[in-house]
Amino acid sequence: MNIAFTAPMKPLDHPVPSGERTMGRLIVKGLQHAGHEVRIASGFRSWQKTADDAAQRQRRKEALEEADRIAANWTAENYRPDLFLTYHLYHKAPDWIGPALAERFDLPYAIIEASRAPKRRTGPWSFGFAEADRALMRADRVAALHNADAGCLIAVLPPERLTILLPFIEATPFQAAARAPKPSASGPLKLLTVGMMRAGDKSRSYEVLAAALRLVDDLPWRLTVIGDGEARVDILDLLPTERIDWLGALDPEELPDHYARHDLFVWPAIREAFGLVFLEAQAAGLGVIAGDTFGVPDIVKHGETGLLSAEGDAHELALHLRKVLEQPNLAEHFGKAASRHIAKTHTLAAGAERLDRFVTAAAQHKSQAS
Repeated sequence: MNIAFTAPMKPLDHPVPSGERTMGRLIVKGLQHAGHEVRIASGFRSWQKTADDAAQRQRRKEALEEADRIAANWTAENYRPDLFLTYHLYHKAPDWIGPALAERFDLPYAIIEASRAPKRRTGPWSFGFAEADRALMRADRVAALHNADAGCLIAVLPPERLTILLPFIEATPFQAAARAPKPSASGPLKLLTVGMMRAGDKSRSYEVLAAALRLVDDLPWRLTVIGDGEARVDILDLLPTERIDWLGALDPEELPDHYARHDLFVWPAIREAFGLVFLEAQAAGLGVIAGDTFGVPDIVKHGETGLLSAEGDAHELALHLRKVLEQPNLAEHFGKAASRHIAKTHTLAAGAERLDRFVTAAAQHKSQAS
């Protein structure tokens, strides 16, 4: 299938790395793995940080002009895709280009990772909310990446047009690293956290992590922190310097070996959609201690591949961490289960199969509706 693709929240060539950009690139890679041809239709970004009705209306105007430009190019090239696919839209990042081109060229239109917050129906984001809903109504198929998002979408989408498409990663480098011999098991349990150091939810996660660590400071452990950002100084001040190793931001290809050298992954996951780091950690054979946030329980199996606590609850996070620190064999037990879990459900090959079924269903819906 020939697929035209766009990511209005964060284009795939955006200079700032993030889980959003990584997941978009993985979707393209997964589609290609399944045998589809993917063309990036546009790098237009509709996302806005703050609510501004006039600014969003201006973005809509610019998006429709971009759609006109793309349509002219497609016509000149005699190009017509089999489907238009949009990755991630919501009230801050509506999609105008996909629906416009789908209408003009009579294409199936599909959306992966749609988020919908009903409280935004009114108020300063109402225009963006309505425009995002308009795209949802046009879609032949919509995929949420976890059950929490699906629960908000079911109010406006019939079950036959809504599915859950679990996230995935290119697991091979992490699995290979996990097979390498580990350093000596002597000494305290080796904990790892990976998170950007910026204000907002990431800083709040570090605050909860620091609070939980203070509650287990009577037990032996050592924490490695991978991440950097403008909030680095404040965040590092929260953590006990004598018990942490801060490595800064690392290139993606360096991460698998670092994951595999540790025993347990710890991250509170404040407001995380799902957290690619949890997939990476489990692929590298690490059990997880985390917050039970949005899509996290869809990819971390509580009691099987790790332990999940209520979002933001440092006391419960500490209790779970204490349980593993006092029974180190649990770390190995969770890690082995985590490896099996990723190999079964969250590899590139598994994701490619889900993507193939998804785009095929979208095309079939359009065909049957015509």
